[in-house]
Amino acid sequence: MLATARALLRPKPLAAAALPLLWSNRALPALDLDIRGRTVANTVFAAAYALAFRGDPNWLSPRGLRTGALAAGLVLSGYAAALAMPATRRHLAELADRGPGVSTVEWTALHIPGGTVLTEELIYRATLTPLLERASGRPGIALGALTFGLSHIQPARAAADPVPATVALTTAAGLLFDRLRRRTGSASAPALLHLALNAGGALAPEAARRLGRR
Repeated sequence: MLATARALLRPKPLAAAALPLLWSNRALPALDLDIRGRTVANTVFAAAYALAFRGDPNWLSPRGLRTGALAAGLVLSGYAAALAMPATRRHLAELADRGPGVSTVEWTALHIPGGTVLTEELIYRATLTPLLERASGRPGIALGALTFGLSHIQPARAAADPVPATVALTTAAGLLFDRLRRRTGSASAPALLHLALNAGGALAPEAARRLGRR
């Protein structure tokens, strides 16, 4: 245990874990950018971070793409099933106006894939967690997922979402995404699942509202 703590407290792992937290919870909110500016800023930060810490996303892995497509298909099937049930569809329709102030098309085609999925997978699954895993083994994997969860503190506050629940859910998601990355050796598998979850969550309320108008 002491050896694990020492490994994680070395300058490189410590900096790798601290920087995303400072960026998402302090630096990015302080810039006070609109959604388009945040997408650009997140992309630049993620690229610089991966370059500095030698991230390896292996985006074009056939196994990663196949596994990710399967996982994404299951998630999208779940959204389709929710839309097929009247009670769930009505609940989803009530969430239709909670978008970030841009069109649903722009949100799901640009900001979710680029400003959220690409940047988070490049930072966490392609760079941070592998680095921490090399430093300390399984504890490093858990720390990577926890860091991913803690990076959502300020976004949860900004959205008026419960912070403990948000951190718990995103930490659990981080563990799942990391498992996919380890099984496939690629960040493309968690990225496709991540995209399906987020894009489906944006598209389903709009689809529910339109279906309710018929």
